[in-house]
Amino acid sequence: MKLTVDVNICRGHGRCYSLAEGLLTYDEDGYVTPRGQVIDVPADQIDDARNAADSCPEGAIDLLD
Repeated sequence: MKLTVDVNICRGHGRCYSLAEGLLTYDEDGYVTPRGQVIDVPADQIDDARNAADSCPEGAIDLLD
């Protein structure tokens, strides 16, 4: 599974990185990082990635199989 964060949609609520620690982090402005990149999700973090994507009020996180 792969994950992307749309930089044009993310508003920095922080729900995603609090649910997917170690996979997602945040920058000095509180926005999730990395943004605009495709991230390989390790098998042991797939549930965290799904929870993070589901928690985003803007729908900025896409999961790709």
